[in-house]
Amino acid sequence: MLLCGYAALGFRMIKHVRSSISHLEEVLCAVLFAIMSVVTCANIFSRYLLKYSFAFTEELVVSFFVWLTLLGAAIAFRERSHLGFSFIVDRLPQRIQKFFLWLSAGLAASLFLFLIYFSVRQIGEEISLGITSSGIGIPQWWYTIGVPLWSVPIIVRIFQGAHRAGHKIGGS
Repeated sequence: MLLCGYAALGFRMIKHVRSSISHLEEVLCAVLFAIMSVVTCANIFSRYLLKYSFAFTEELVVSFFVWLTLLGAAIAFRERSHLGFSFIVDRLPQRIQKFFLWLSAGLAASLFLFLIYFSVRQIGEEISLGITSSGIGIPQWWYTIGVPLWSVPIIVRIFQGAHRAGHKIGGS
């Protein structure tokens, strides 16, 4: 009986972890947005009441906004809610629809693979040249690392969304 209780608890924990992982982008977006809001509000308060502006807030918020955009793209690909023109493709036979679905998924993934490649090269240059941010003076690659890092889940979500859409078109 005790073993069954532990097994049930384990299954609930696994289900919770899977649910958290499947919505990881939403959690990260909420955290980033909260940080951006607090930093921006603190800067506004400081600028108008203390007549002193924090220089680092703009670079932090802009960098986090790029990260937020990439995470939002991952969510959009997962939910298949990105902009698309499907008027013609929706009128084609299912087999051809699936072909174009996977072709577009492959092209989108290729775009993000190129983005990863070139952003990793940029990070290498930023490290080798010792480039620092203008506001805080931290290494610039700390901000740039988000581009290849958050592009990986986008690629995963592209194929996840295409897989789901393929099942909606018909069959496997």
